[in-house]
Amino acid sequence: MLFDDRRDAGCQLAQRLDHLRSEDVLVVGLPRGGVPVAYEIAQALDAPLDVIVVRKLGVPYQPELAFGAIGEDGVLVINDIVVARAGLTSADMTTVERRERGELSRRAERLRRTHSRIPLSGRTVVIVDDGIATGATARAACQVAWAQGARRVVLAVPVAPDDALAVLKDEADEVVCLEVPSWFGAVGCWYRRFDQVSDAEVTELLRRAAGTRPEPQAGRAGDLPLCDEEVLIQAGTVGLAGHFTIPDNPIGIVLFAHGSGSSRHSPRNRYVAEVLNRSGLGTLLFDLLTPDEEIDRARVFDIELLSRRLVAATGWLTERTEVAGMRIGYFGASTGAAAALLAAAHLGTEIAAVVSRGGRVDLAGPTLTAVRAPTLLIVGSRDHIVLELNQLAAQEISGDTRLTVVPGATHLFAETGALEKVAELAGDWFMHKLAPAAALDIESGRVTGTRS
Repeated sequence: MLFDDRRDAGCQLAQRLDHLRSEDVLVVGLPRGGVPVAYEIAQALDAPLDVIVVRKLGVPYQPELAFGAIGEDGVLVINDIVVARAGLTSADMTTVERRERGELSRRAERLRRTHSRIPLSGRTVVIVDDGIATGATARAACQVAWAQGARRVVLAVPVAPDDALAVLKDEADEVVCLEVPSWFGAVGCWYRRFDQVSDAEVTELLRRAAGTRPEPQAGRAGDLPLCDEEVLIQAGTVGLAGHFTIPDNPIGIVLFAHGSGSSRHSPRNRYVAEVLNRSGLGTLLFDLLTPDEEIDRARVFDIELLSRRLVAATGWLTERTEVAGMRIGYFGASTGAAAALLAAAHLGTEIAAVVSRGGRVDLAGPTLTAVRAPTLLIVGSRDHIVLELNQLAAQEISGDTRLTVVPGATHLFAETGALEKVAELAGDWFMHKLAPAAALDIESGRVTGTRS
């Protein structure tokens, strides 16, 4: 089943939720994509509409694994089992919570300027999103709804994978999902139109649902809307699923090229991406291959193909208004590093920086000599073969190149503190190379990176 857009998905979901009409229902959408879906449900059930602003609390070394969740009004939900298994200390949890509280407050402040929170206590709360990928955010929303006193919780989504739904059935009294595909891909794959939802659209839908008139707002020049969404990138005849994040007032944008056997869900790359986001950098993590292609081992090591996909993703990215004028960098891991270097060589000054984590840079072959982008090669001291390959490559890359060795680290940087060091090094490199203070090459009329 393909949905025309979020409105169509909401109308279809509303039909499946008609049995709730006799209950004291409050419909809440997950900002931002879930709100247009939730609006149609609220209209059909003649129920009030609100948003539920939540943040999951991720284990520091595995951010996708949530040890709890937070919500507005100081709500805190902790999963003691995950805390015990992950060996988290009070200091670990406090650090994560403090960081996520800041992000939650910022998001809530945006949405509460014109719409006060509606109490959940004693009501049937219908939690709505435009789709579920991993289920972490939906799970957090359910936990926060319970903590805020909901009498009954119903989770309603147009599309979700079966494994995510299996977990969520333990979090809600009822789970309603219209489409459970055997191959999921990304949420956006199941919509004909899956445009970004802005904060302004969310505010307008909340206003309409409440039947209030809009209040004049003073414009804020340069206030870029926060973006955190699943996307679909067209690369030739195939669609590649991705996750696109832009923080407030971004400095630049980094595309991630994962290694063989990995995907946009790579916990290591996602961890690095979150660190970059907190530093003010936007990120795009996407699948270089479709699920069917991943089965073919030859494609996994087809560096030319992977680099073409990265070039296509870069083209897609430059058409997004959120990144207009930003400088672009590549973060490549293992085989993805070779693809990043090939793509950087092809695009020339369009790419302002490259970072390689444990990269098989040798797979880029003779093209290394054509790479002009400032390049940071990060290798573990115990990753002996790859270290040697990177030492040789550092001598061939034409642009500003630096090789940094992380003491005691192996290929996957699984040792305590190793991945944190990678994120720190990458963040410093990108912050310096992607900063708006760029030199203008008068001859070419293009913006180029400053050399250190």
